[in-house]
Amino acid sequence: METMAEKKLYEGMFLVDSARAASDWDGVNSTIKKVLDRAEAEIVSMRKWDDRRLAYDIKRTSRGTYILCYFKAEGRKIQGIEKAVQLSENILRVLILSTEQMTQEDIERDTPATKLEKEKEKAGMKQAQKAEVSEQGDQQEEPTAEQAPTSDETLTTEQAPIVDEAETAENVEQAEEAGQAAETGQAEETKKPDENKETGEAGQAEEIEAEEPQDSQPKVSSDD
Repeated sequence: METMAEKKLYEGMFLVDSARAASDWDGVNSTIKKVLDRAEAEIVSMRKWDDRRLAYDIKRTSRGTYILCYFKAEGRKIQGIEKAVQLSENILRVLILSTEQMTQEDIERDTPATKLEKEKEKAGMKQAQKAEVSEQGDQQEEPTAEQAPTSDETLTTEQAPIVDEAETAENVEQAEEAGQAAETGQAEETKKPDENKETGEAGQAEEIEAEEPQDSQPKVSSDD
């Protein structure tokens, strides 16, 4: 009866063609998982490590993508994993190391690829913020003619005809008063000649009346 060997933590660096990884990332990951499943390995973490130009061509490939994988497996299964990689058409190379002293924090540490992705995300957020600020600035700097009139402007515009009507009514009223005053003045001037004429006629009448008593008594001639 075979006893179950204790599984240890291993670090595997798998190398694949960059062109294949770019066109079929899920397929590449699926191939690696199948190799590890055959060895009854338990995958702890698997992610892209980096894209690099190869020092020399491997299977007519000059640029490769490295995939970092942490898994637990029996020691005697490691040789079978390496052999399966050699026979695979999708995996170029693999390097497997024992990492018993590796902590979970070390496993989750950022890789060059994840650092680059985070930097791109930050750059994208900054550009989006700048674009938003620029758009807000453009909206604030729009010509005044295109802006809707404020409440004060609307109120002034609505009040303007009322003010003009009030001023017109006031001018008409003043003109009427001036006309009435002119008519009154003319009437008074017209009355003054009549009064003068009456006064003159009265004076003349008085003079005539003063002269009349002298001739009022008829002279009587005496024959004696």
